[in-house]
Amino acid sequence: MNCQVMNTSSPSPSSSSSSRNPIPNSPLLLRRTVCYSLSHKTDRCSGVQIGGCHKTLHLPRNCCVARWSDAKRPLRYPPQASLVASESKGVSSIPIVGEEKIGVLLLNLGGPETLDDVQPFLFNLFADPDIIRLPRLFRFLQKPLAQFISVLRAPKSKEGYASIGGGSPLRKITDAQAEELRKSLWAKNVPAKVYVGMRYWHPFTEEAIEQIKKDGITKLVVLPLYPQFSISTSGSSLRLLESIFREDEYLVNMEHTVIPSWYQREGYIKSMADLTEKELQTFDNPEKVVIFFSAHGVPLAYVEEAGDPYKAEMEECVDLIMEELEKRKITNPYTLAYQSRVGPVEWLKPYTDETIIDLGRKGVKSLLAVPISFVSEHIETLEEIDVEYKELALKSGIEKWGRVPALGCEQTFISDLADAVIESLPYVGAMAVSNLEARQSLVPLGSVEELLATYDSQRRELPPPVTFWEWGWTKSAETWNGRAAMLAVLVLLVLEVTTGEGFLHQWGVLPLFR
Repeated sequence: MNCQVMNTSSPSPSSSSSSRNPIPNSPLLLRRTVCYSLSHKTDRCSGVQIGGCHKTLHLPRNCCVARWSDAKRPLRYPPQASLVASESKGVSSIPIVGEEKIGVLLLNLGGPETLDDVQPFLFNLFADPDIIRLPRLFRFLQKPLAQFISVLRAPKSKEGYASIGGGSPLRKITDAQAEELRKSLWAKNVPAKVYVGMRYWHPFTEEAIEQIKKDGITKLVVLPLYPQFSISTSGSSLRLLESIFREDEYLVNMEHTVIPSWYQREGYIKSMADLTEKELQTFDNPEKVVIFFSAHGVPLAYVEEAGDPYKAEMEECVDLIMEELEKRKITNPYTLAYQSRVGPVEWLKPYTDETIIDLGRKGVKSLLAVPISFVSEHIETLEEIDVEYKELALKSGIEKWGRVPALGCEQTFISDLADAVIESLPYVGAMAVSNLEARQSLVPLGSVEELLATYDSQRRELPPPVTFWEWGWTKSAETWNGRAAMLAVLVLLVLEVTTGEGFLHQWGVLPLFR
């Protein structure tokens, strides 16, 4: 197999680990590294320590995934972790561009820009099978269910967006990040064009792809603006991108690569540590502040049933930031929780709201919130964290509240993203030798299925967006039997809404939602 191999080295863990004071009985963390090549056929190997692979392929930091095997994360003091520098050895930092037209596609969620956009935005969100995973038998209900939920949630969501100015600032911020990234790439002698493709609102990914084709881009780097990979964020965008590539002859033959996640890059970690350190100094007693990392949650089933690496990547990301802070003599206690859960299904725990209440009960008086999974300000930082969680914290006995801003266009962060793009360019490869092979997967990193298989060498494939039924009195069956009952109720509600008849209308209940 022809594959360019890059040799990168990672520094040894900090020698100061013996001086750390972890909370007693904290779980032991073992580091596992998965190394892989960037060819059409993916080589996978895993080992307990870096370089322990039987077929070692040392690649850039954006292409080598390290994970923590740890289930529970209590309030704790900085553990041992190792941060790998983003600079790569063995490959020129300035790629040979020649006549190639280089493009970078930034993928993001998108958000309603006006209050009138809220309901159609929510429809696009809930119509995504990676957001609401219906059993195959009920797949035909995806759009009717999305319509019902979006209509039901729109009034409350509009209140939230109205409170932050009448719309999401996400597009404006992402456009600014794209422009700063373009400038940084040009400053590093890489004349690239940068495009923005949103998943659920304008500019849609399809719009960005059309512009990429018009500009005649020949080499494309796909960069999701999600530091950590998840099926519901980067995975959903890549799944859509894969379907677009399969149907377009130009895209089939275009050379491209994907940077799936970049939470462990040095520039990102240092930028987060810089902002956190700066906000700590706003407190009267910085050393007594609990650092509260709040990440966007995902349904627990995504991690336990579909092998989503999000939780593992999020936990390591927090550890790396805290190790960087410890190098600066900042050893505050910290914890991680998950926000923004929706519906009756179980999401990743601990939940942010419950954790805030618990910290208040334990006597915590100063809390610094760090939005760890967001690189741009939007509804979940400006309204959910700044308003809802701050109010909850003050009611729970926490007296001092602070919040670290999202990275936005922070220069160290943008420069490091540019380095990530440059490091990936030598590995941009052709789709395949034939259209038949090319349409089988998004390469060089492969389809979403292959991409997740790379994260976990034990997983051979990602289950489809819908989950198959399992009957009988097993844990999985009980879960799905409950979901079936919930789904039946939702079907009745959908029929009520679409037909205007039924017992809810007769009882005068449903008109209340109009």
